[in-house]
Amino acid sequence: MSPTFRALSNRNYRIYATGAVVSNVGTWMQRVAQDWLVLQLTSSGTALGITTGLQFLPALLLSPIAGVVADRYPKRTVLRVTQVAMAVPAAVLGVLAVTGAAQAWHVYVIAFLFGVGTAFDAPARQSFVVEMVGRDDLANAVGLNSASFNSARLVGPALAGLLIAAGGGGARATGWVILLNAVSYLAVIASLQRLDTSRLHPSPVARRGPGAVRDGARYVRSRPDLMLILTIVFFVGTFGMNFQMTSALMATEVFHKGAGEYGILGSVMAIGSLGGALLAARREAPRARLVVIGALVFSVLEVTAGLMPTYLTYAVVLPFLGLTALTMVTTANATIQMTSSPEMRGRVSALYLMVFMGGTPIGSPILGWVGETFGARWTLVGGGIMTAFGVLLALGLAVRAGSIERPTMAMTRDALHLRRSEAVEDADLAS
Repeated sequence: MSPTFRALSNRNYRIYATGAVVSNVGTWMQRVAQDWLVLQLTSSGTALGITTGLQFLPALLLSPIAGVVADRYPKRTVLRVTQVAMAVPAAVLGVLAVTGAAQAWHVYVIAFLFGVGTAFDAPARQSFVVEMVGRDDLANAVGLNSASFNSARLVGPALAGLLIAAGGGGARATGWVILLNAVSYLAVIASLQRLDTSRLHPSPVARRGPGAVRDGARYVRSRPDLMLILTIVFFVGTFGMNFQMTSALMATEVFHKGAGEYGILGSVMAIGSLGGALLAARREAPRARLVVIGALVFSVLEVTAGLMPTYLTYAVVLPFLGLTALTMVTTANATIQMTSSPEMRGRVSALYLMVFMGGTPIGSPILGWVGETFGARWTLVGGGIMTAFGVLLALGLAVRAGSIERPTMAMTRDALHLRRSEAVEDADLAS
């Protein structure tokens, strides 16, 4: 099998990945439909930013607790519960939209509830991958997960745009698309049920008692390499990767396009994102240097995208923007997981997701206001400038603190500890 797809030789991972890609298509369809629904109800960039912010706010508030849950309970069980927790709000919103009863405040509340399910799902899902494939294929599996997500991104937005357009382009049409996403979570539940549990490699269960969240934060603070990555990811996630909102505003306000053309923009960007994910899947040893370089290139391309004069030239830049974004994110994710101690992996993944997704409630309303006040182009130009500032700030602080040389030693120490721990786990399973 090609090195790019070697994790697929694992039967459990193949089953899980099949369910995930179905759900991912539904997720991208709902993202487009929800944004279009908000624009139909309010015609407001600020409202769109508020919706996006509320959906990601639980990641900021609940990720530390979600990380503890992922470390204390069987991740397969947690994932079953979170699929239901995401399917129910999607179904409610879909029914409200189809019946014509949806109002902006409904979307706000349901987006927040959906985000609660996502906040608990993400760290369990991220840290469950290594239990299926083991450490040797972890980087490859992380890359393939991103490839799956972005393959769905090729299909989901375009399909949602076409379905909304076919349904008349109004709020009711978005409801049917959102209902399809609610049904898609059944694919993940079915795939989790079919896994061969004898071939899983469960991580050590975290101790019960107070202080688990504090232990995770203390562990991350002791790792300057993780602090550098998390700071960069915060600025990129908060100000740079708000594509749901920025593309919607660019499509409608700058280029005066409809739902179909907006959906196509998401699929065009996903071409580059898919390429970045597949390149990352081939890389056996992720490096923090690539995170820094990728983030800086991303910021330049985002400013460039905001300055493009036509819909076509804007669409041409998007694949390159997607490639650099996914290269940076996938490398950061793989580095976080591969260099963290097994008993801390859920909490570290949760902190990673908290700074990556949790910054969106801060950045989205700000950028939504910027777009409404100064024009949609400034959501991209301003986001790119803030991203570059954050990366350079993080790098400067690391150099000033004299910690820029220490990550290699920290990573080596934890990697050795991780190997010893997993060797003990394998011995226990064999006995």
